[in-house]
Amino acid sequence: MGQALYRKYRSRSFSEVIGQEPITQTLEKAINSGRIAHAYLLAGPRGTGKTSVARILAHEVNKLPYKDESIHLDIIEIDAASNRRIDEIRDIREKVHIAPTSAFYKVYIIDEVHMLTKEAFNALLKTLEEPPAHCIFILATTEAHKLPSTIISRTQRFNFKPVEAAKAVAHLKKIASKEKIDIEPAALKLLAEHSDGSIRDSISMLDQLRGRSQVITEEDARQLLGLPPTDALPKLIELVGTGATSDILNLLNELKEAGNSPAQVAAGLSKKLRSQIITAGVEHNKWSTDLLKNLLDVSAANQPYELLEISLLEAAMANNSGVSTPDTGPIVEVKAASPAQDSAAESQSKQVKQPKAPPKGAKVSNFNLDLWPEVLREIKIRAASIYTALRLAEPEINGSVLSLTFQFPLHKKKLEQSRHIKLISDVIEEVSGASLQVKCVLSEKPSEKSPKAEGTAIPKPTAQPPELATISNIFGSAEVLE
Repeated sequence: MGQALYRKYRSRSFSEVIGQEPITQTLEKAINSGRIAHAYLLAGPRGTGKTSVARILAHEVNKLPYKDESIHLDIIEIDAASNRRIDEIRDIREKVHIAPTSAFYKVYIIDEVHMLTKEAFNALLKTLEEPPAHCIFILATTEAHKLPSTIISRTQRFNFKPVEAAKAVAHLKKIASKEKIDIEPAALKLLAEHSDGSIRDSISMLDQLRGRSQVITEEDARQLLGLPPTDALPKLIELVGTGATSDILNLLNELKEAGNSPAQVAAGLSKKLRSQIITAGVEHNKWSTDLLKNLLDVSAANQPYELLEISLLEAAMANNSGVSTPDTGPIVEVKAASPAQDSAAESQSKQVKQPKAPPKGAKVSNFNLDLWPEVLREIKIRAASIYTALRLAEPEINGSVLSLTFQFPLHKKKLEQSRHIKLISDVIEEVSGASLQVKCVLSEKPSEKSPKAEGTAIPKPTAQPPELATISNIFGSAEVLE
């Protein structure tokens, strides 16, 4: 069985540690001058060298050689993720007073120390505060904020930082040369950037690629990582900037068919947009900030591709119309009103804020479609997960029944769950005092105009540009502001 590259090239001296020079230099000087602390805390992101530095430190204070897979009886490593109970810590407390067998110090390395239970921390506290002179504790963690302040205050803390991409590329290049791996510089750079500062992750990805082909290209690395082609992300941003909605849909379909992860596409778009905002200034990219905010939710969404699609289309529409993307509410019909109508609407709005409860057992509707945006805003606050689908619905009131018409079956299926129907009904009653029966229906004709509320005149259809026609087919018709 071959040895994994990240184990084969693990740092075994302070000089071999990548990207943590301030820490390694401080520790070297302390050891050389004899200023050895009784407890150390190594905190930072995964794969940045915490465990390696802990092992190097344990061997250096004991003046022991650190070779491949070297094991010494006086250097004890404990994985707190699987030994987190108070019994394991009590066992340490009982054995800590036993003198080292042959080394100068008995060193306990506790990895992922934040996983210990509260009781285990309490048991460790006294020993950590006043350990025997022959004992040293080295605690390592990726989540130092989860440690009690009483533990942190009794240690010397060293914060590890993500490894810079340039240093990671140089290290990967050395490994590739020793292992006779023929890989393009662009591919090495991509591995370093995608590892998010984890030198271990970048080496592991290089190990995966080593048997892929004779010459590893950037495209090989992209396929391994599930990243979209090089020109796809700039093209998407360009299409959003020009409002070319149909081209956005076509390109997203191509990425989906190619197996690209929507989370990776969203993350890549976020980096590109951020870079553009820094370069051009926020004033030149007003729609970019709204899109960036929406892209954050893609990776955690139940339907990530749908959310990515909607976010990009909304940004394209906003950019095309010259306004920023609205935070709440769907695209709704807006008509010019006279001052008298505005006054009446304002008066009605004040009355809605303090609705009168309907008679017990009666289904009296004080709700009208003008209040629908207010319902959407309240739904977004209470259940953002269903807001994305609900804002695409076309509402219609018929007596005491509110019908929500959807263009896509997946949106209808999501909203017609009993708990979601009840939430919508409750919000409507709070907003207007109306007790309505809510039904979800599927539109038979996607391009058909949505029915209007009773007493509302249906405007004559006007010719639409191809881009707006595409949006209408997806989201349903709406009157667009000039």
